[in-house]
Amino acid sequence: MGLNDKAWEKLFDKYKILEQIETDGEYHITANQIKEFREPRLMTKFDHEVNLPKIFAENKLAILPITRGDYVISSFSAYKKLDPISDDVQRVNAPSNLQSLIPQYIMNEAVALNFASASGILNDFLEDENIIPTINGRMGSGEFEFDIETALGKKSVSVSNSQIEIDASFEGRNYFSLFEAKRDLSEDFLIRQLYYPFRVWKDRVEKDVKTVFMVFSNGVFNLYQYQFEDPQNYNSLVLAKQKNYVISREITLSDIEDILKNTEIIAEPEIQFPQADTFSRIVNLMELLYEHPMSNQEITEQYQFNSRQTNYYADAGRYLDLIEKEEPSKRGSPYKLTKTGKKIMGLEYKQRQLALAKQILKYKVFNETLKCHLKCGSMPSKNEISKFMKDAKVYNVNSEETFLRRAHSVENWINWILELVED
Repeated sequence: MGLNDKAWEKLFDKYKILEQIETDGEYHITANQIKEFREPRLMTKFDHEVNLPKIFAENKLAILPITRGDYVISSFSAYKKLDPISDDVQRVNAPSNLQSLIPQYIMNEAVALNFASASGILNDFLEDENIIPTINGRMGSGEFEFDIETALGKKSVSVSNSQIEIDASFEGRNYFSLFEAKRDLSEDFLIRQLYYPFRVWKDRVEKDVKTVFMVFSNGVFNLYQYQFEDPQNYNSLVLAKQKNYVISREITLSDIEDILKNTEIIAEPEIQFPQADTFSRIVNLMELLYEHPMSNQEITEQYQFNSRQTNYYADAGRYLDLIEKEEPSKRGSPYKLTKTGKKIMGLEYKQRQLALAKQILKYKVFNETLKCHLKCGSMPSKNEISKFMKDAKVYNVNSEETFLRRAHSVENWINWILELVED
């Protein structure tokens, strides 16, 4: 159980919060109350539903700020699942005249937004002219009220000078656009991060206000424009537009075939064979660790992982010699990038992708699977991949059911490599 889980259980017990919610439908709590057990900023920042403390998740609760030092807890529908991304991907080039704004240096949301602006992504997505960056950072919310869905129906919430934070905004000839940007590949987001800024600024400008959620990782930009159909209703957002952009890699099938032909196979490590289906999330975790080591708990609290997923993806990185523990035998020891991982993350963008592909193809299972795919023109069956795994004597996989589950990860990783190739 994490520190937030323990602290919130103590708060719920001390102030009889569940009993109060059962009676009144909500509980108002102050930062000073929260501070009795842990720092409020650590106890109230849950960007994704999976990050909610155990007692919140078990009772289908969420928390929202209503002033600078007060919060309300109720059975709020506070999160929105991201709509599926379209298959269409538009390729963009890094601005050739900007030496400081190159793909391998995009390591935070602010720089990703600057790149999106300089490369023409924002002009294309916002469909506006003369786009200029304007306000960002922290500011007060002013006063407003809104309705939000709860387990008992709609509830009215009043906000008075709560703190809001805007990652970026861009004003053009026709629109004022507010951005929430994330580096972690997420499946949902906290609606408040778009809604509170929207409510503040819709009455301050005469132009139509667009709210945009942007996810950036490893050269891929996923942009979602949401529209609040009823400004008074927190849950009235609908997807107005979704587009994807990728920095051009200039990778050909010949590049992949060269790696396949020239990579020396190495022995299977005594590390759990990967059970992490989405390879892009391993790269995303590497981006976070490139800045500084993180413990299992920090990754779980800051990323859209539960504790089990953190272990799966960190161990997949360890399998590939990209991630390691600072003290391998010590429970709770922080994860960090290996020398190989650091070197790869510092490479020019195209070379980074090829180096990651090479790390995967060093292992017989993945090497044989890709060879089979290229020879036959289709992905081998899970039974065939399972045979490759058995032949390679992968570590600690024993049952037929487990072989088939792990084969799914193999299939997805090979697809990630093939998707690097530009048409």
